[in-house]
Amino acid sequence: MQIFYDFKSDNPLGQFLSERGAVGVDVFFVISGLVIYLSTQGREQPTREFLINRIIRIAPAYWLYSLIVAAILVFAHRVMPIQVFEWHHLLRSLFFIPAQNPAGYGFYPTLPVGWTLNYEMFFYTVFGVLFFVRERWRLPLLVVTLLLVNLVLARQPWFSDFYRNSILFEFLLGVFIGVLYRKGWLMRSTWLPVLVLVAAAAAIYAFDESSRFLHWGLPSAAIVFALISLEPWFAGRQWLKRLGDRSYSVYLVHVILLSLAWYIQQRLDLNAELVLLACIPFIHLASSFSYEWVEKRLGLWMKGRLLRETNRNKQVADAAARHSG
Repeated sequence: MQIFYDFKSDNPLGQFLSERGAVGVDVFFVISGLVIYLSTQGREQPTREFLINRIIRIAPAYWLYSLIVAAILVFAHRVMPIQVFEWHHLLRSLFFIPAQNPAGYGFYPTLPVGWTLNYEMFFYTVFGVLFFVRERWRLPLLVVTLLLVNLVLARQPWFSDFYRNSILFEFLLGVFIGVLYRKGWLMRSTWLPVLVLVAAAAAIYAFDESSRFLHWGLPSAAIVFALISLEPWFAGRQWLKRLGDRSYSVYLVHVILLSLAWYIQQRLDLNAELVLLACIPFIHLASSFSYEWVEKRLGLWMKGRLLRETNRNKQVADAAARHSG
């Protein structure tokens, strides 16, 4: 809707996608909070190890596709005509530092969808630092920290007001769902989660993003909560797992491929709907390749290098300790 139609539509489906399609981000943030909470509970993990694992999982693919977009902006600007390239903005993008896009349309990095990763990496950093305190204090301190950042620090001239967005608290909704999950307080029926899904979808349809946390964040949390309750219905569906594995690469590559497809469609005056349909299998193939060769293999290579360096430093430190002893 954005790339091909500039958010303009003359039919109900297109209008719904233009006005409500962004709610996928809210669902994504809730899931992120849930996954990080569940994957770290009951485990004593050094902050450094947690943050390195998060960076290895997120950064390599993001860096690669950000550089591809930068190359497009420099050498084939007509493919992405509404963007502008600047070196300092690219560097901020690669280090997950929120910055106004040089094209003047908000806090968007070189790869525009990466604005959500700026929130993601901020949440990871806060969550990782909390490993320094006892587990029972982490959740209260997480709440206090996010409130402090959103309500106080983000309003200071020396801090980015990017973090004033209430969408930041949707990570907490995921964490709270994780608490309920660990306590076994999820719904066990079938019809009640389905009703929750219907009510959440109706709320998203009825309300805009003017109060994003209330209008879209809470319904997104209800969707995640209900689907976890329905999880036994999806057990053993490996094709769903494979799609989930590739979802991060889909997120990163789809803007690039859609922009290329839009350019071709404009140049050859092709039917936009047919071009969009053709994009779906190409995005799937590209994301499958990206997951296997960029996310997994490059991530494993980086982790191996970091582990070897860590072990080497540990051996040097142990040898120095033995020598001094």
